[in-house]
Amino acid sequence: MQANSDIMGAAPGSRMNTNNIELEDRIHAAQVRSAFSNTAPGMSATAIAAFLVAGILAGTGAVSWPIAISFSVFMLVQIQARLLLIAAYHRHDPPDHEWRLWSRRFTVGVIIASVGLGLFSWLLLAPGSLDMQLLLMLYLCAVASGAVTAFGVLRPAIYLSILPMLLFPMAWMMLQNDWVHWVLAAIIVGWLLAITNQARRYGAQFEESVRLRFENEDLIARLRHEKSVAEDASTAKSRFLAAASHDLRQPVHALSLFVAALRPRVTDREAARKLDHIDSSVQAMGGLFNGLLDISRLDAGVVEVNVQTFAVQPLLERICRDFAGEAAAKQIELRLKPTRAAAFSDPLLVERIVRNIVANAIAYTDSGRVVVGCRKRGRSVIVAVGDTGRGIPRAEQALIFQEFYQVENPERDRGRGVGLGLAIVKRLTALLGHPLKLRSLPERGSVFMLELPYSDAPLSAPLRALEGVPEFAGHGGGLILVVDDELAIQMAMKDLLEGWGFKAIIAGSFDELLARLADCPERPSLIICDYRLREHENGIHVIEQLRAEYNDDDIPGMLITGDTAPDRLKEAQESGLLLLHKPVNNSRLRAAVVHLVMEHQVRHAETSPPASDSRRSAS
Repeated sequence: MQANSDIMGAAPGSRMNTNNIELEDRIHAAQVRSAFSNTAPGMSATAIAAFLVAGILAGTGAVSWPIAISFSVFMLVQIQARLLLIAAYHRHDPPDHEWRLWSRRFTVGVIIASVGLGLFSWLLLAPGSLDMQLLLMLYLCAVASGAVTAFGVLRPAIYLSILPMLLFPMAWMMLQNDWVHWVLAAIIVGWLLAITNQARRYGAQFEESVRLRFENEDLIARLRHEKSVAEDASTAKSRFLAAASHDLRQPVHALSLFVAALRPRVTDREAARKLDHIDSSVQAMGGLFNGLLDISRLDAGVVEVNVQTFAVQPLLERICRDFAGEAAAKQIELRLKPTRAAAFSDPLLVERIVRNIVANAIAYTDSGRVVVGCRKRGRSVIVAVGDTGRGIPRAEQALIFQEFYQVENPERDRGRGVGLGLAIVKRLTALLGHPLKLRSLPERGSVFMLELPYSDAPLSAPLRALEGVPEFAGHGGGLILVVDDELAIQMAMKDLLEGWGFKAIIAGSFDELLARLADCPERPSLIICDYRLREHENGIHVIEQLRAEYNDDDIPGMLITGDTAPDRLKEAQESGLLLLHKPVNNSRLRAAVVHLVMEHQVRHAETSPPASDSRRSAS
């Protein structure tokens, strides 16, 4: 056990050392790669220049032709051998950890060439011919300078290339007993110091630039990895929330249906009061689920933006009227400052933003007031919500727009919401492109300022209904088909629909419903289907199959889903069917059902075929 702990304790340091070793290997490998890549182009020029120098020395009689030819052959052979080594390197394309092997091979070739040049300089330096001596020294210095450019990054190869090549002729110069050659030797020493210093600096700069490049590449790779991990974690979180939300919505939806079905049958006052408490708790859970749904719909990109010119005052009045009771219960003054401003945006989404901000202000204000107002500033309209609440520390002002984050609410008091309101606000403002600013001081309060585009155009038509489904009263009539794989929801839907005056046939799948429809000649007035069924069955496809069974694509369909996965939300949204989300409010469900049934009955009152011929054989 101790051994394991020691190993685990040493692991981070060992990993760091391994990373450092790998980085050094990559740097050295880059140096070797640079040397092999840059050396070959200059070798042809070095060989040609060697032949010319040898020819000039032999032609002027400074040296004999055998010596000149021997020098030329040596240069040709060693250059050819090094070119073969370079070709082998590129053909092999060695991994980084083999840099030592190839560095040694390269250095051996350099040493042979340098020592050979140095030794041949003793034979090529012609006594009494100063001009030919200077020509040879010029050639050697040019070769040394080219070496610095070609492989100055590779130590010790560069030093072993320069030193033998120049030290041999420098020694020859010093052995000549005249001051001219001593001066030439001193010049060679000075130039040698300068060229080696240049090689050192060039190598150091190359190493530093390569190190920075590799470190940046490693940093980018780590950032990409961390981003990928974060995205995977976010996807996993979204997947978990979607799955958890779906599984939790199912029983809550069934419970809300049972409450709605039970309410007309409860006559005892105490039982009715307890039923109200149950209904209140169900509605609170529904509020949480709807908040998660809003987040998922915004992330899925299925929220449509419909911009128009609208008066801000009626919108603010409606919000303040809805929150007046809540503010009065906390003995908080909710004040609205009148405005004549008009804005150009989506009024429904703007109302959702302001509603969430006002709800947050009331929840976190214990005493004092909440002020809602609007003013024109240039070509913008600023909607401001200020409160005298607890305020938000600067360090937490960016965090409050994250999901489920709440200031000073570790106990998760449901009275302060669930922490999704401002997360929805952030997504909506980003969707609309409207800046939102926050000013807040602890114990002094907060001010949220939403900037909207100002409009002086004529006002648009009145706002469309927020619920999107009219509130119909009274009982319906007709056959409704329901497909849901949850037995509790099947039972609750049957009780509820029959309580509303409809005939209901309930099943858990398409095949099961077909079997139950075998002896039913009546045409359905509505198909209600869960979106995600068992065995990968899809509510959209079930509705399409049932319409095909009746040869009638006009049979209204309704999807009811507890799914919040963005891709499934988008698919359901694009189906064109009415989409409701579990748990569904009783009045909203009833309004939707009655509206679709009445619309279908009116449309098909005179055109529907006889019931007995309306459906293909189930077989």
